[in-house]
Amino acid sequence: MRTLRHGNLWFLLLALLIQSGWFIVSGLTYLSLYRLLSVDTTLQKLSLLSAASNFVSTVAPSAGMSGIAVFFTDANRNGQSPGKITVISVLYVFLDYIAFLFVLTLGLIVLFRRNDLDPGEIGASIVIFVIAAILGSLLYLGSRSADAFGNALAWMARLVNRVAWPFIHRDYLSEARAHEFAHEMAADLKSLPEKPRSLINPILLAFANKALMMCILAVSFMSFEVPFSIETIIGGFAISYLFLIVSPTPSGIGIVEGVMPLALSSLSVQWSQAVVITFAYRAVTFWFPLGVGAWALRRLHM
Repeated sequence: MRTLRHGNLWFLLLALLIQSGWFIVSGLTYLSLYRLLSVDTTLQKLSLLSAASNFVSTVAPSAGMSGIAVFFTDANRNGQSPGKITVISVLYVFLDYIAFLFVLTLGLIVLFRRNDLDPGEIGASIVIFVIAAILGSLLYLGSRSADAFGNALAWMARLVNRVAWPFIHRDYLSEARAHEFAHEMAADLKSLPEKPRSLINPILLAFANKALMMCILAVSFMSFEVPFSIETIIGGFAISYLFLIVSPTPSGIGIVEGVMPLALSSLSVQWSQAVVITFAYRAVTFWFPLGVGAWALRRLHM
């Protein structure tokens, strides 16, 4: 209650403004990738699609695939290549992971220096590094050989089918379609090494995306007059976002709310203050975008 009495509404409004800027940066990231593959669209539409994708991924979780379906629906309406949209979506996720891995490395260093690095955080970090490595390997493979890329996707399809067969008694994914899709994507992936400078802008925007989220966390501290350091912001954000990604619940619902206060308290923030800051941060970065995403989905008539 003492922490809440020190609350400053203006700082929370500033956090909401920064989160609104995050929607624009996300749209700009997609716009730079769309232009990279010569797909014509607008910033306004991509910002709405990004918000709607975030909403769908939360309310209909399926390992992120439901969110990508929003972009596929828009592509079908406009006669755009599904292969190009897949490449764009995978690139967006990969660049997002690269930016986060940089922040995560700094966060792990902070925790290591404070002798607060536990096996759970190390294990979750390894999972993120493995996922990023797999995505990077697939992108590289697709840029080198369509056949090899198709074989890799077909192998992944077989693996999914074996896991799903006891439950649905049929193939969930088509290996033939995996080869076709790989050839559609490979043509665009092969063009990327020819224009590496074009990736600079989306990479910088991916880092800006994470910087804005850390700014929201800093403003959450300021809104309740809780002192903090840059190390506290980096370490707290890195661990909370890490468990948001590896959480079995959509967008880390229930998991982040439990892990983040622990992470902040381990960084010398009082427990009661850490809990209030966590709820304020999640209200701005999860519940507010969820509402905006629902509105965006209706605005796009999907």
